[in-house]
Amino acid sequence: MVAVLGETTGCLVLPNLRDKMRNDPEGSRILQERPRIRLATLDVEGLRGLPEGTLGREYLRFLEDNKVSPDTRMPAKFVDDEELAYVIQRYREVHDLMHTLLGMPTNMLGEVVVKWFEAVQTGLPMCVLGAAFGPIHLSARKLQVLATELIPWAVRSGRNANCVLNIYYEQRWEQPVASLREEIGIFPPPAVRV
Repeated sequence: MVAVLGETTGCLVLPNLRDKMRNDPEGSRILQERPRIRLATLDVEGLRGLPEGTLGREYLRFLEDNKVSPDTRMPAKFVDDEELAYVIQRYREVHDLMHTLLGMPTNMLGEVVVKWFEAVQTGLPMCVLGAAFGPIHLSARKLQVLATELIPWAVRSGRNANCVLNIYYEQRWEQPVASLREEIGIFPPPAVRV
């Protein structure tokens, strides 16, 4: 249902995201080549062998630690334009990479922080709704950390960062996460426990 909501409410925003990709050399190449992030396209053993701190190694660690798979991302079904359907698919497939780059776990607090970043980055209504209503069940302590430290950081990073859909992650597995954060414009995560 979340995937359907994202597709059906994103119709006004997806052309803007596509245009951001078209107007960026790396993003344009992604649109042309349409890479997919799936277990079948990942060299899992190769990623496992990369040095600690590299994007590929940390992404694989994130997948394994959280018992998630890129294959669980639903294919776009309700976006008629083929290129726009790829844009929403790409957004879905890089979501776990956002967790990796932002240093956020898959618990409710971590998901809300990622949604705040994605809402600022993409403007997708689904992200805005997740950011706004996700905190409903958080404890008072977690709400305080969210409001005073994590949301301000996520919003600043989202505004400062280049469009995260314009990164050809599959060709950057060996790049250190810290270096990629700096290149994209994502500020280092706050030293709070989420």
